Amino acid sequence: MAHNKRKKFYGSVTVSERGQVVIPAQARKDFGIEAGEKLLVLGDLDRGLVFTKSNFILKMMEGSMGAARKMESFLKGEAAMEDEEDDEG
Repeated sequence: MAHNKRKKFYGSVTVSERGQVVIPAQARKDFGIEAGEKLLVLGDLDRGLVFTKSNFILKMMEGSMGAARKMESFLKGEAAMEDEEDDEG
């Protein structure tokens, strides 16, 4: 089985009575997480929780917006083609 250097196991964390967790130092270093930085917490009741930096979500949204713009252009092009066909018919 090939080892993927992009995927790591950082250990385990314990949830405090106040619901706090400490992110392991190496994980903070690898992901550039600094003190006071806000993280987004996403959840799937079947799969669990994900902590992520907001820039990850922004990049995903940018990609989605780019795809939406391409789809819009495509649909507008199809509508223009239909209008041309109606004019010819």
